[in-house]
Amino acid sequence: MKQFFFFLMASVPCITSSAQEFKVILKVPQYKTGVAYLTYHMGKNLNVEDSAAVNNSGVAVFTGKRKLPPGIYAVVMPGKRITVDFFVDKEQVISISVDTTDLVNKTIVTGSKENVLFQQYYQYIAVKGKLIESERQAYLQSTTKKDSTLHESNYLKYNKELNDFREGITTNHPKSMMAVLLNAMKEPQLPAKKMQSRTDSLENYYYYKAHYWDGITFMDERILRTPFFLPKFEKYYREIVAPQSDSIIKEADYQLLLARSSPEVYKFLLNWLTDEYINPKYMGQDAIFVHLFEKYHSKGLTGWLNEKQMESISRRAYMLMANLIGLKAADLEMLDTSGKPSPLYQVKADYTIVCFWDPTCGHCKEELPRLDSIYRASWKDHGVKIYAVLSADSKEDLKAEWLKYIREHNLGDWTNVYQTKEMETAGYAAQKPGYRQLYDITLTPTLYLLDNEKRIIGKKLSWQQLDDLLKVKWNATTK
Repeated sequence: MKQFFFFLMASVPCITSSAQEFKVILKVPQYKTGVAYLTYHMGKNLNVEDSAAVNNSGVAVFTGKRKLPPGIYAVVMPGKRITVDFFVDKEQVISISVDTTDLVNKTIVTGSKENVLFQQYYQYIAVKGKLIESERQAYLQSTTKKDSTLHESNYLKYNKELNDFREGITTNHPKSMMAVLLNAMKEPQLPAKKMQSRTDSLENYYYYKAHYWDGITFMDERILRTPFFLPKFEKYYREIVAPQSDSIIKEADYQLLLARSSPEVYKFLLNWLTDEYINPKYMGQDAIFVHLFEKYHSKGLTGWLNEKQMESISRRAYMLMANLIGLKAADLEMLDTSGKPSPLYQVKADYTIVCFWDPTCGHCKEELPRLDSIYRASWKDHGVKIYAVLSADSKEDLKAEWLKYIREHNLGDWTNVYQTKEMETAGYAAQKPGYRQLYDITLTPTLYLLDNEKRIIGKKLSWQQLDDLLKVKWNATTK
């Protein structure tokens, strides 16, 4: 799934102005040859923007016929062992002098006022960070209560000074790149109280969620080119927002609305959300992807995607639209083993398991006997029926093998059905979607669970997961 996201991102040019070219001059006397790289932070990686040869004076010049989007960039020295971060905002002609013997204090960035504050911060945390780590190590090695108390006190003092320094930057320079960076790193601080009950835990959760994006605006594209925004965004959707599709859709629509005035942020968010839920981790979350398709992609609001990408997204959406959790399952006009019509909706049961399988599929041969075993041992007595569909490309050729498998494994209690080639051809001619599209059949066996009204309550589950889900349903009805 990640490959799809990076496929999207790599194929989408930045929305930037061509009114001004950029120029970044790197001066690093310790090198007389080699290739240096101009990179930018986005997500968890450094992405290459440009490369340049270092001349015998230790100078490399990066240039381009467009304006660099704002964010945190880094020059990577020849050998790729040393990198130096710097900010890019409105100024596009920047000079970086690097002394590799003392990167903290002897690196000088000129031509960009944003880097003055960044260098001050960098130098401050270099000193304060050493003090904090020193006190932490001393605390761990303390042998007396007096020493432990002293080092703990110093540790807390230095940490407070560091946090106060950060707060001073965000308060006094709220629109600076440094403030953007610090806000992206910040975690909400819960109210100071001892947790006593489940209610307290819920209050902490709601407070944390409500303040998660404090200080961050989705209208500022500078947040994208930092190493902190993507992990923070991923955590929000994977750990903070409730995993139900309705909750995620509500959050996604709100954040995309906020980002509409920042095309780069809007593009980034929609690409990530599309990739995250095109093949979701949890059952039912495919409704999020279908929503994104219907509200954004199909309305022409993703003009940066090429024809092939849109085709892939559209095809996947159409495979999911008819089989979302909660929808009534599409009826299946099939023939039974004797060649008589046996539609899905003719099956009357409290719960119906629809099983798509292929007698030549090795996994099917392993799973179907297990499915029948649990059906006979438990499910059948609870009003469950199985509607088993032959799902293979050459059904007519496999009919004999299909009938042989049913007979040898005594699957006569199931409703076993298939579709002739003529029936399939007639459906295509009438422009009716086939069962593979209606049920998103890309592999076998595929199992669905329907209720007594043929609504989908479970999909693409193993027989063990089906058993667990059925037990939950049975327990709910007996209470």
